[in-house]
Order: sequence, then C-alpha cells, then structure tokens
Amino acid sequence: MSGAEHGFRFLSEQQVHEGQVWRVVVADFQAPGGDAFRRDIVRSPGAVGVVPVVFDVEGNASVVLVSQYRPPYEDVVLEIPAGMRDIEGEDVTGVARRELAEEAGLVAGDLLHLADIYPSPGLTDSVVAIFLATHCGETETDRHGPEEEAMEIALYPLEEALTMIDRGEIRDAKTVVGLLMAARRLDEVDHPHLDGAD
Repeated sequence: MSGAEHGFRFLSEQQVHEGQVWRVVVADFQAPGGDAFRRDIVRSPGAVGVVPVVFDVEGNASVVLVSQYRPPYEDVVLEIPAGMRDIEGEDVTGVARRELAEEAGLVAGDLLHLADIYPSPGLTDSVVAIFLATHCGETETDRHGPEEEAMEIALYPLEEALTMIDRGEIRDAKTVVGLLMAARRLDEVDHPHLDGAD
C-alpha cells in the first residue's frame, strides 16, 4: 500500500550531494493531518546479494561468505557476495551473476530469487534483491577497490552460519535475511537438485 493511500504526500526534493553511486536529497512531504515535514534520503539504484550454497557428497549444505572491510563501521564484516546495481540497463539477475563471479569467483548453475528487501527504510530508497545460487562452478574473481582486493572467501556449513547469526557474529542485514531464507527454501525441496531455479 502506498503512502498516498495512507494520506501521506511527497511534495518535492532537492539534491544536496551526488556521489559515485548514491545521491543525497532533502525531500519535503505532507502528513495526513496537513503538517509538512522534511527528511534526508539517500537515493540508490539498489543492490543484490547472493547466497552461494554448495553440497558435499552426503548432501550437506555449506555457504560461501566473504569478509570485507566496511569503512562506515571501521570493521571487517562477514557477508554474502553482493554489489550495487550500478550498470545502467543490466537486469537484476545479471547483476547477481556478475557480483558472484567478481567477489567469490563462482558461476551459478541455478539462480533463484528469494526476496526483495528494504535494508534501511528510514535512510534510503534502496531495494536489495536476494538470490540463492546452487550448482556453482569456479571462475576468476574481478575485484574493484582496496576493500574488495583485501576480501577473503570462506566456506561455512550452513547450520554453523545460522548459529553465527544467533551468536551475533553475522550482523549484516542482507546476509542474515539471505541465510535464513535460503535455509528455509532448502528445507522445502529435495536438495541438492533445487526445484524452481532459473
């Protein structure tokens, strides 16, 4: 349901900063009672996150994660491979395949869309599309920037990764959502032959 259906109205916005990918705007709105209010918003092209799942010979699932330095937190964060939708005209599935190859050195045999999430609705209009990747093969990575160049790839049993969420060791929002949704999806099908992928 849109904001207009709840009585909210977007009035106008003024750009105050344009970065390489994001724009910051000051936007004016009207509340249902008629009061005007203003919000700072980060306009974003959106992003993707990919949960790459591999299986051992017994069918046990493991997930490929990357650890990357994140300047806003001044910390290394454990995440699923992910990236911005920063190439105009590239469809979201193409972005997912590209980011999986660039960051984790993997090519997905099957790619299943799990969800579109709002990562920080009080701050940005970004939408992150979450995918499950299975039947993955290896390829060369193609990393960009100092954070990605220092990135490390690790393989975790899926059950351990879920426990790491409970222990607060995995806190990245897209990764938490992606792992939980991937685990639920895998429980619903006869893996490793994942039904419904395309």
